[in-house]
Amino acid sequence: MTKNVVVLDYGFGNVRSAERAVARAGAEVEITRDFDKAMNADGLVVPGVGAFSACMEGLRSARGDWIVGRRLAGGRPVLGICVGMQILFERGIEHGVETEGLDEWPGTVGPLTARTVPHMGWNTVEAPADSVLFAGLDPAERYYFVHSYAVHDWSLEVTNPKIRAPKVTWSRHGEPFVAAVENGALWATQFHPEKSGDAGAQLLSNWIGTF
Repeated sequence: MTKNVVVLDYGFGNVRSAERAVARAGAEVEITRDFDKAMNADGLVVPGVGAFSACMEGLRSARGDWIVGRRLAGGRPVLGICVGMQILFERGIEHGVETEGLDEWPGTVGPLTARTVPHMGWNTVEAPADSVLFAGLDPAERYYFVHSYAVHDWSLEVTNPKIRAPKVTWSRHGEPFVAAVENGALWATQFHPEKSGDAGAQLLSNWIGTF
């Protein structure tokens, strides 16, 4: 049975690229900000480009914060991409301005410290051996990044043995940063799978295969 995926259109994302990539990965895709369609889809993609604060403002204006929260409360899959991943964290700090995120995960999005910023281009990642997102992909595979900010520390601890600990993937540009997270129904990537060729298509297929 073909899965239905909504790409949330809240004004801050490469929605057409995401639409094509998810369709290539085998799902039926619709770009919309319609609340009911976003709530009822098998999977929801939250893309994001630009400033953290602007993305959060756009997301709230489209009731995206409610959509994400209610989907996750019901165990419904959500995939955040680039700034769509960053806004899932507690807060973002850009140019000294602090903005509240969705707080699905603890942590702060801050500037990358590197010789060259933004981090733009292809880079490798270090995924956990049991990652589902990166299953079947060569550890030496490269993915496409475009960002100047990142999460540098992962602080969420799971002490309940009945709850699976999140799988956190790292990359490095001047310093280590979180490149992807698999946490129950909530997955996210700092890089752009929709711009990462065959590897990105496989990654999206892996995500779709979980629901």
